Amino acid sequence: MKDKISRNVKGIEISGIRRFSNKVSKYPKVISLTLGQPDFNVPSKAKEAMIRAINENKTTYTSNQGLLSLREEISNYLKRLGINYSKEEVCITVGGSEGLFASFAGIINEGDKVLIPAIAYPAYESCTKILGGTVINYKLNVDFSLDIDYLEKLIKKEKPKALVLSYPCNPTGSILSLENRDKLFELIKENDILVITDEIYSSIYYKDTYYSIAQCEDIRDKIILVNGFSKIFSMTGLRIGYFCATGEIFKNLMKVHQYNVSCAPSISQYAALEGLKSCMEDVEHMKNEFQKRRDYVYNRLNSMGLDVIKPEGAFYIFPNISKYNISSEEFCDRLLDKYRVAMVPGSAFGEGGEGYIRISYSYSTLELKKALDELEKFINEN
Repeated sequence: MKDKISRNVKGIEISGIRRFSNKVSKYPKVISLTLGQPDFNVPSKAKEAMIRAINENKTTYTSNQGLLSLREEISNYLKRLGINYSKEEVCITVGGSEGLFASFAGIINEGDKVLIPAIAYPAYESCTKILGGTVINYKLNVDFSLDIDYLEKLIKKEKPKALVLSYPCNPTGSILSLENRDKLFELIKENDILVITDEIYSSIYYKDTYYSIAQCEDIRDKIILVNGFSKIFSMTGLRIGYFCATGEIFKNLMKVHQYNVSCAPSISQYAALEGLKSCMEDVEHMKNEFQKRRDYVYNRLNSMGLDVIKPEGAFYIFPNISKYNISSEEFCDRLLDKYRVAMVPGSAFGEGGEGYIRISYSYSTLELKKALDELEKFINEN
């Protein structure tokens, strides 16, 4: 009886983000800034396309790979970001999460080493461990940028199978610079290593030019790109994403996808298709609102005396609270208990996250003001 559960599964914990959100649900009248759920509705044209698909009985299986028309639009969208994948190199998945798991499952063998940022979305480590891989964390610079020299030494020492990147980043909001992209390109080109790049926040980018390792044509055979529509069109519950890869990697990731889900939900695919065709003005509007909220939250945290890096992407900010000499979990627990404000402990994002808290500014400005007013009271008492 004791061996009925997989040892690999037993060895992982529920996501710290969800665990803290579950704790929050037990408190009345909490102002919660915990989840990455945009407070915008799905664009109306995308909703209409989904309703139309239902009314036209487009509710059967699609191909395993997904609607050809959607894959064509994804290819066009990525080209505008300087990323070149054909429609045959795109697979539609059940959210970015399934895209990530298929990517890990398609390449990891028992004991394979995977380099994961010391501050990162927790699914990367959990996916690796479920599959029997070995997690090796790599540290970041104090501004959350890549430390290329350190990464190079770690690759030469550990000889890992894969490297995980996440830009724009959850939880730090950091982005990939041109300089680091080019240095990273040389590093990957010179070493026998694969890259999984999670770019689910590619549409929420506050600089003029978007940089991605997937833009580097000479290493296309080493790259797996994961993206999706949860953030770009605020359709988190419709569960629609995609991965892109080439050659043998793509062929084998497709096997995982096929036997896991057969295909992504048809009606969600039609919503995403219409989104890419007709709703990019909505996306620009959302991004501009997020940028205003980013500026407001950043300025408020600065005025409170918190040490904080200004994020350049996504809708999270990651202030340092280590000067208060309590753990991030205790900091968030006290804030929740006394002031009914919920933020996520940095420890939920890996070994490098301790000493920080994550604030999601995907909420309305009114909610942000209320929460930050209470945070300021809490800070002034400590």
